[in-house]
Amino acid sequence: MKTINTCGTSHYNPLIPAIKALCEAPSGETLEIVMDNASAFNDLKEYLAEQHIGFREIYDGEQMTVQFTK
Repeated sequence: MKTINTCGTSHYNPLIPAIKALCEAPSGETLEIVMDNASAFNDLKEYLAEQHIGFREIYDGEQMTVQFTK
C-alpha cells in the first residue's frame, strides 16, 4: 500500500498530490491518502465515487484517510 500524506500542505491544494498519485499508480495498486483538509477530503471522495472506485474512510481526530485500490 502506498501512502500519500497531504497534511499541512499550504502551498497548493492537497488534491494535487492525491490526484497525481492516483494517476501514476498502476492498476491494482492500493493507495492510502491522508488529509487534514475536510473540503479537499470531501472532493476526493466525490471524485472516487464518480469514477466508481470503492473506498474506505478512516477518521482520527483532525486526520482523515481514504483507502482504495485503483
